[in-house]
Parts: sequence; C-alpha cells; structure tokens
Amino acid sequence: MKFGNNKGAQARELGIGKSSLYYQLKQPKKDWATKVLIEKALHDNPSYGHKRLASHLKINKKRVRRVMKIFGIKPYRRRGKKWRKNKAGTGIEYPNLLINIMPLYPNHLWASDFTYLWFEEQWLYVATIIDLYPRRIVGLAISRSHDRYLVQAALFDALAHYPRPVIVHSDQGNEYKSQDYQATLKEIGIAPSMSAKGCPWENGYQESFYSQFKVDLGEVSRFQTLGELTAELYRQIYYYNNQRIHTIIKMAPVAFARRYDMLNLLVQKVS
Repeated sequence: MKFGNNKGAQARELGIGKSSLYYQLKQPKKDWATKVLIEKALHDNPSYGHKRLASHLKINKKRVRRVMKIFGIKPYRRRGKKWRKNKAGTGIEYPNLLINIMPLYPNHLWASDFTYLWFEEQWLYVATIIDLYPRRIVGLAISRSHDRYLVQAALFDALAHYPRPVIVHSDQGNEYKSQDYQATLKEIGIAPSMSAKGCPWENGYQESFYSQFKVDLGEVSRFQTLGELTAELYRQIYYYNNQRIHTIIKMAPVAFARRYDMLNLLVQKVS
C-alpha cells in the first residue's frame, strides 16, 4: 500500500503515533548535524570526551554521547614510547602535605612534575608547574636532561610571573629531593610536599594534565626541528590555560582565575 506524503496513514500502518513518526524522520538529520559539530570540535580538541564536547558545543551530554555511539566517534588516545623515571631515593623522605588540605585560592598550592617526548632519536623532557586552584600551568621548562636544573627552571619560570605559593608538591624523584632544589624552596619560603613512593595518583593533577597534553600535542614526529616542537609546546600551554575547557571547573583555567579575582574584589568592596 502506498501512502505518498500522508504521514498520518504511514503512522497508522507502522502502529506508532504521528508525532513519533515525525521524530523518527527528522532525528537522523538532527543526529548527522550533531555528528558534524562533534567532528569539527574534535578536530581542534582531539582528546575531548562527551562531557567536554557537550560543554564546548552547549549540547546535552546524553545527546552527544548517544550520537558518538551511533557513529562510532571516539576521542583520540595517543600511545607513545615508554620511559620510567629514576626513582632511586636519596634517603630523605618528605610527607604529603596535600592529603588533608585543598586549594583555596590561586597560588595557594602548586604541583610540579615532568614528562618526556621521544624526538630526534632521544628524549626531550618537559617540566611544568600547575596551580591547583584554577588548574593553570604557571611554570614551564624544556631540556634534553632530567635533573635538578630542569625542575628548578620550571620553578623559577613560575615565580617570575606569579606570587610564591605556600606549598609545592611533587613526586619522590631525585630531581626534587636534591639538596639544591630543597635549598631553593627553603630560601624562598615554600614548604615541600611529596607523594608517597609508588603512589602516582597523589600527584594526580599533573598526571591527568600530561595524559591530555600529549593527546592535544599529537605526534611529535611531524616537526622538522626542535625549535618547531618547542614553539608548539608553548602554544599548547597557552591553549590549555586560555581555551581548553576543564571538566571540573567547566571553563578554561585563566577564566576561572579571573572569576575568582572578580568575586574577591566584589567581596572586598562589600565588606
């Protein structure tokens, strides 16, 4: 039986309501339009999951997740060459001061760590310091060697642009336990804090940052020179701080820090 354009007759034949028929006819087009938006967003933000995509596109997260499942869309997950830090101890143990404290304002608590990239047949090390309140990267250093000079350079970079924090947290790596690095913290008036051995989740802020940072950076083999790669590293840090939506704070770190400053100023005026 042919119904032509009679949607009511089609609905009765299929045993569904007319409104349901309209929904089923229009939904594929709507899903495809959403798919196009998702793929466009993933082109610029390849590691975004459905929650970040929903926030970025201002679309319901259940709809985003459903469309991604329908079309088999998955965020990019980078797999790279493995490297392990030298965790040999120096005999000095520092407690984890962050267990019973949470960041209350910008530049209250910082966390430091470094990661690695395989480039031009050797390792390149990238050290960063993150401000735990707005999740903003405040310090950056790049070197072919992982030693106290690398982590100190990241610390000095942060202190050149932001007020000193109360605590700087790290893992138990020798770079952070070195006498020079600890003497620097003491001289500046910063309390050291360290994760327990074998507990990388106690520095989870940095671990989480690096996992997504490497995805956003992409394959480093596409760069022709170390200078090109270095420039892209700085560009990615700017992108992370100023544009990338953080899952917890629902906005970019710089925007979150600015909101705190505005609210703090408003409170001061009222009081």
